[in-house]
Amino acid sequence: MEITSFIIARRNKALLVGDYSLYRQQLSRRLLVVRKKLNVSSTGRKYTPKAPITAQDIAGNHEFAHLLLLSAERAWAFAMHMKSTHAADTSTKGIKGSTKRHVVSRFHKANVFAGHLVKLLQEMNKDGALTQPLLEARAYEQSLQGALRFEKGNWEKCLQSYAETRLLYTALAQSRGPKQDEVFKDLLSNSVDPSIRDAAYQMKLPRTMSIETIVQRYVSSDNDSFVAEALRLHPQLLQESGTAGRKNMAGGLADVPQTITWRSRTVRLEDATTAQALASVAAGETRLKSFLAANQDSDRRALAAAYDDVLLPSQDAVDTTKTAIDELTAEGVPQGDPRMQALQITRTAVNYNLVEWRVGRNRVLCGDQDGAKFESEPIKQSKKPRADGKPREEQEESNGRKLTRLKERVVLYDSTIQSVDLVKEFPGVAADQAFMRELDGKKAYFSSLRCLAIARSHMLHGKNRNALALLSRALDLSSQTLSSPSDEPAAGGVPKLNLRPAETKFLNDLLERSVLQHRALVELENLTSAKPQNNFKPPPMIQRLDEYPPDGVDLTNLVTYPPKLQPVPVKPIFLDVAWNYIDYPGRPKRGTATTADRNIGGAEPKQEPKKETKKGWFGFGR
Repeated sequence: MEITSFIIARRNKALLVGDYSLYRQQLSRRLLVVRKKLNVSSTGRKYTPKAPITAQDIAGNHEFAHLLLLSAERAWAFAMHMKSTHAADTSTKGIKGSTKRHVVSRFHKANVFAGHLVKLLQEMNKDGALTQPLLEARAYEQSLQGALRFEKGNWEKCLQSYAETRLLYTALAQSRGPKQDEVFKDLLSNSVDPSIRDAAYQMKLPRTMSIETIVQRYVSSDNDSFVAEALRLHPQLLQESGTAGRKNMAGGLADVPQTITWRSRTVRLEDATTAQALASVAAGETRLKSFLAANQDSDRRALAAAYDDVLLPSQDAVDTTKTAIDELTAEGVPQGDPRMQALQITRTAVNYNLVEWRVGRNRVLCGDQDGAKFESEPIKQSKKPRADGKPREEQEESNGRKLTRLKERVVLYDSTIQSVDLVKEFPGVAADQAFMRELDGKKAYFSSLRCLAIARSHMLHGKNRNALALLSRALDLSSQTLSSPSDEPAAGGVPKLNLRPAETKFLNDLLERSVLQHRALVELENLTSAKPQNNFKPPPMIQRLDEYPPDGVDLTNLVTYPPKLQPVPVKPIFLDVAWNYIDYPGRPKRGTATTADRNIGGAEPKQEPKKETKKGWFGFGR
């Protein structure tokens, strides 16, 4: 019988799409369904006494245990709904009066249902053995009791209840194994641990006191058989918490640091949760080093996935530090207070640590020498033999696949450059001029790699001029990297933001060779593309309008200027028609008679009728 999973699954499903009111409504409907299924639904009047649930009922059908759990959850959801409603109302200061009593009564009712379930499960185990469902039920009951005492303001007893809850859930998580303890981890991080922190704050406990120390101080193992059973299964749960020897929830040994160093300044860690997160980062870094050393020839994606062991706790350290600063700000602590100053330095250190791990993962994804080397990847051949029985030939990687890989690297370089720019915005970084010059050198290094990747994409397209321009820019940026200060990491360290001189020297030498090579290629292109000179000058463009100029239009040869005297072709029909209307030299004028015609006898010659004949080409002529 899974109690914790049954509860958490319903909470997450309801709260994902709604609030506590919706969760309460869902529980009411589910209660009605379960009662009808078990034939215990009330008929007639609303407030009808119901038969009590016995241990025999639960032994025969686990739905009776679910009935108690649903009833407890409904009362808890009602109380949480009232708390959330009043928390959203900023006009009132907290919950007071009848509303406060109503919230307390709902928590009390939920605690009664959970306590009754624990008693019934104890009656079922006649031999007295504490089974896992019984431990889960006890942990659930103590969590509800802790919430009830929290509302009443009984802080010491609240810490006792939550300490036992955390101890039991931690023991259950270790019993389940690393693959099945996510439910308990989420419950502790989201509900139990914040409540312990709030109660400890109300009791004026030091902020540097870890949760494990609080649990050790307030848990009672003398008169509690449940705690004794949990300690019998896992004796290390109440070990002394110190700088070393602390067992974390997963069962691994972790060292909790007390101080943190940033740029030659060492401050004390003011928040215990941040110290625990940094301890998890140190443990994850150790595992990462061993994994990278044992799997150097593995796929780079598998190597990058191993960085999650340090990225997740690093993000937790950033979040907890910000929360601690917000709490001090809400209390009115000035910025000049030593605690606030220590937290600001811690915030800068943990944020820079997170950026370093992100950049290190990007560098692993880029490949050898941060992507400066670019070689063809082998293409997976099909294991199925060919139909003709011949062996399959090795295929070369296509340009499309190469371009895709280059695009991925450019995206990784952009992300890295943005991360370096983000570091400059951290508190106290802008005033450190030496560190700013170091960051500028690292930015120039990754910017030169970005230009190199884009230049290689132009090489694949045969655009050597564009590639030469990008390679020249990359060489300038790489020269800036050589002149900037750098902190060389220790030998055998995992890739992070630190740059080795050998890496920057390799990139600079590669770019120098590439620039010389592409200068020669561009010069060869210029020589082969030069056309022989021709002294022949074609006619003006106005005389060649029916021809397409393949080399473009010569704007200096449009017309002949100054114009020259030359024959112009005209229409012959125009002159033939004009013959009848123009008086040419030597041609008699129309309407006058010649001398021979006047000397002939006075008799006028007989006029013969004229015959109409067609003259000229078109019926009219001269």
